[in-house]
Amino acid sequence: MKSSPPRDFGSRRLAYINGCKDAFGIPAIILGSTYMGFGALVSETGLEIWHALLSSGINWAIPGQIATMELYAVDASLFAIAAAVALINCRLLPMTIVLMPHIRNKTTPKIAYYFMCNFIAVTGWAAAMRQCPLLPEEQRFPYFTGFVIPLWSICMLSTAIGYYLPGILPGEITMGLVFLNPVYFMLVFVADFTQPGRPTALILGAILGPLTFLLTPDWNLLITGLIGGTIAFYIAERQTRGKIRKVETE
Repeated sequence: MKSSPPRDFGSRRLAYINGCKDAFGIPAIILGSTYMGFGALVSETGLEIWHALLSSGINWAIPGQIATMELYAVDASLFAIAAAVALINCRLLPMTIVLMPHIRNKTTPKIAYYFMCNFIAVTGWAAAMRQCPLLPEEQRFPYFTGFVIPLWSICMLSTAIGYYLPGILPGEITMGLVFLNPVYFMLVFVADFTQPGRPTALILGAILGPLTFLLTPDWNLLITGLIGGTIAFYIAERQTRGKIRKVETE
């Protein structure tokens, strides 16, 4: 007999509301602060506020957005900026592929998935991967939507506020807000250490990152991710298959 999911909000509407509640906490504080820093960075670069809002609205991935501003500041070509952002954000493709089976259901129109792909970033992805598999199928997409839409809205507002911060707060403080995001991501992944492969991936990343940087600073992140991720995936597969065989023999 198929067991029921560990969590059940009772309806799609309540799933959406609970997604909103989960977003209006630490995720909102961290991302809001980060995007204040981004807004300040855009202001320091000399661009208009609508540039900042457009970047946060259609990109919503802070590493690519920061790269855009830094390359613009050194007068890089439009092609170089587009290529750099594309390479940075290509990490979102495998995240999307992994997430979709966990939020797809038979009643949601396909066009909704194409639209919501724009809102897949590390924070929303991590929350959905942690919560959606525990929910009934019809509540997963509403929960994800309820989590990411408020976060995106907060980031848009924070970008606008941050744009005017350089005239109010010291530059060191406003720029330092940007670095809250990586710290938060690390804490999120550390919280999932019980998942197969997660500890291996983080430990290998911490070890290989500095070593590959000494060999090739331009490619160290890609090489570290490829090697560490492949090894972690292989170990996780071995652990999962071992658990399945153990259950089958009992």
